[in-house]
Amino acid sequence: MDAKLIAEARQRLYSGVISDVLDGLGNMHHAMAPNVRPLDESLVLFGRARTGLYMPVYHIEPGINPYEWEIALVDDLKPDDVAVLACPPGNRIGPWGELLSTASRARGAAGAVTDGLARDVKLIREMRFPVFCGGIGPLDSKGRGMVMKIEVPIECGGVPVNPGDWIFGDIDGVCVIPSAVAEKTITQALDKVAHETTVREELARGDLLKAVFARHGIL
Repeated sequence: MDAKLIAEARQRLYSGVISDVLDGLGNMHHAMAPNVRPLDESLVLFGRARTGLYMPVYHIEPGINPYEWEIALVDDLKPDDVAVLACPPGNRIGPWGELLSTASRARGAAGAVTDGLARDVKLIREMRFPVFCGGIGPLDSKGRGMVMKIEVPIECGGVPVNPGDWIFGDIDGVCVIPSAVAEKTITQALDKVAHETTVREELARGDLLKAVFARHGIL
């Protein structure tokens, strides 16, 4: 995606308008579960998905590095990438923390999303690195979960995510934008935001909602 379009999306868009556009394109199943929340509600996340799939474990195999694939994914992040880590249900696995955030930011990554837990919240907030997670807790993933594959189709927060899809997150939640319609979605969303400004001004001056909706078809 063009760098200018990425920058505009981060500056001007919000998840509600992304959601509306995806609905209009026939993609109704794009919003992650409402418990996937930002650690810092003032930040916007937008970037390409780089996926990791966790499996539950209940012991540590001798001689096995439980972080092998997790490290490989983070070390390979490129500018504007988003690490998206899918965890099994149960709130046992905390795949994300401050050190992974530090390493990811150094690679130019745009943020991280997991339906598992995150920790080191104070330090991540101080970094202002966008992280969205399914909960907060002190647990490490070691001995509880391990990445079994990277760069594969996953389901995170109840939504399918493929490598190369685009992820948009803000205070209202996280939307997954399929790569095939990513540029079209962002372009239409930017156009919708421009029209919503006109709608907002007309409503603020006292025009009736029915009349404004009839003129613009935006609500």
